[in-house]
Amino acid sequence: MLLRTVVASVLVLASPASAHGRDAGFRRLSTFPVYLNSSIDDTASAEISTVTEDGRTVVYTDSPGRRIGFVDITDPSRPAARGTLAVGGEPTSVAHLGRLLLAGVNTSASKTDPSGKLVVVDATTRAVVRELDLGGQPDSVAVAPSGRYIAVAIENEREDDGPLGVTPPGYLSVIDTRSWTVAKVDLTGLAADPEPEYVSVNSRDEAVVSLQENNRLAVVSLASRTVVRSFDAGTVTVNGVDTLDDDRISLTGSITAKREPDGVTWITDDLFATANEGDYEGGTRGWSVFSARTGTVVWDAGDTLEHIAVSYGQYPDKRSDAKGIEPENVAFASFRGVPYVLVNAERGNFTAVYDVSNPRSPRFVQLLPTTNAPEGVVAVPARNLIVVSSEEDDAAIGIRGTVQVYGFGTPAGTRLHSVDDIPFGTLSALSAVPGTTNRLVSVTDAAYSPTRILGLSTSGVVDSQLTVTRNGEPVGYDAEGLVARKGGGYWLAVEGTGAGKEPNLLVRLTAAGEVREEIPLSADVANAVTGNGLEGVAEAGTSVWVAVQRTIKGDPAGTNRIGRYDTVTGTWSWLLYPADVAPVGWSGLSEIVAVDADTFAVIERDNQRGTLASIKRIYRFDVPATWTGIPMVTKTLVADVLPNLTADNGWVQDKLEGLAIAGDGRWYAVTDNDAIDDATGETVFLDLGKLR
Repeated sequence: MLLRTVVASVLVLASPASAHGRDAGFRRLSTFPVYLNSSIDDTASAEISTVTEDGRTVVYTDSPGRRIGFVDITDPSRPAARGTLAVGGEPTSVAHLGRLLLAGVNTSASKTDPSGKLVVVDATTRAVVRELDLGGQPDSVAVAPSGRYIAVAIENEREDDGPLGVTPPGYLSVIDTRSWTVAKVDLTGLAADPEPEYVSVNSRDEAVVSLQENNRLAVVSLASRTVVRSFDAGTVTVNGVDTLDDDRISLTGSITAKREPDGVTWITDDLFATANEGDYEGGTRGWSVFSARTGTVVWDAGDTLEHIAVSYGQYPDKRSDAKGIEPENVAFASFRGVPYVLVNAERGNFTAVYDVSNPRSPRFVQLLPTTNAPEGVVAVPARNLIVVSSEEDDAAIGIRGTVQVYGFGTPAGTRLHSVDDIPFGTLSALSAVPGTTNRLVSVTDAAYSPTRILGLSTSGVVDSQLTVTRNGEPVGYDAEGLVARKGGGYWLAVEGTGAGKEPNLLVRLTAAGEVREEIPLSADVANAVTGNGLEGVAEAGTSVWVAVQRTIKGDPAGTNRIGRYDTVTGTWSWLLYPADVAPVGWSGLSEIVAVDADTFAVIERDNQRGTLASIKRIYRFDVPATWTGIPMVTKTLVADVLPNLTADNGWVQDKLEGLAIAGDGRWYAVTDNDAIDDATGETVFLDLGKLR
């Protein structure tokens, strides 16, 4: 598991929201990969979660494993595996009532023959107390604050993209906890083939139910088992969003869509919030606050949540032509007297925190990065905690289902962010700006086009962008290295595809970002480089230096090439660099920085994330004044950056790719977030201090 580590050199950034004033904020305390409850080779998910009455155990649903799992959070910074319990089907939701756990379990043989049950478990002994037949496929379980009723949304979902009316209609099951009898609330009059998705109960024993595919909401009296009122969730035109999957983030598009709300939560007894994920026909990329009495929208996020995602580098461009960040779920809780709504973005991989002291005008407070596909979010105000469970698990790419715990009450530390809607991501390099003490530049790689050079402060604010052009037109490179030149302009290290296709290039730019020169590698190296080519560039005097990420054909295993291009003679010469051996996967170079005229620093990293990450290091080496052949350099460890990457208690990022020594002598590093494509999407920006 990833445990809390205190490292003084981790940069703590002030967010635009927290700068407004009084927010104490949430801080991530731990990330627990749920395979620790079984084995690292197991496919284990954490979809919906609850926390036991004493606040000390997280219980989550693991659909692939047909079980519920247990995580001890007595010390929330050091969660511990506490095993699993098979429930005889696919668990879809879990809640608690006192010492009892309530798991909705899908036992359907097919979608045209739905069935399910409510499994009631003693949280202490884990004995199954009873099982109640629900008559259909459950999707969400909620307990009334009074404890008198349990409401279960029976979705009976149809086949993907299938027509309405094929499966039996869904309904709401109501369990009276005095008698444990099950009653059915018919919803067929509200919509064709109703498919209730989420349910939440207020202090009046009223349930609000989202019928996502039907774009409807219903308020049900649990005492009388009747629908009090129902209404259409509405269709909205949202301007200022990205609507094209075109490798660029452009907040200029417009959508008109049904809200199709998924998660719902009461804020007061009269107002509730919805996460407008969308399904077959909709999704408005935000969340709303509704009046339960009138069915009207009293507040809507519009395009603001997607703009927030862009400003924190958490926007998934590949979902632009679909449903964007996909707000999936919402939760409500008060911490120290301040009411908050928590919004999970399934595709953006974050939880957004809003102060709803005025629920008709929510105020964004903080963005909490999560692992992939955050589905469940539950608050534990008595312990000042929130728990987020994320369901995506793909061991082949280092993405695991997790339970993450965040604590309330400390100054809000946040991520690198931008101003003026400047989109950023895939920061593949970092460079100081000559003549300044607190300015850096970075560059985007091939995930986005055209290539942009981003200006940022050492305090972690992206505040400028420059598009790279060639012959006056925007151009896209796989830029993996960048250095700002003392005389003005930039050098780019461009990674090629290898095998004689797109070449690796050294590219000289003007201060305006215009290409002035494209320099290929020497023929012997160019023909031997694999797809993992240039990954860094530095300048010292009249020489430009590059690092090749992995061993080239013909070189000794475990070595990398360091190249020097003499700008006066136009010739290349090469050195060998001895790389550390990774226990899992491979290791190589991802950055080079000039410390002085003949001393350089490099980033050496493996290709592993999370608990398997082991090599995230900075080394330095000296180069000889002159040499013949291809001599091997001697390296010295400067810093192990892995403790810095684990200090914020997240899922360790694999691509530590940018390193710079600013004008004030402090060292900074940054990770490449892979454009949230098979990655968590979190960008980690580190102030490493004045390294020796």
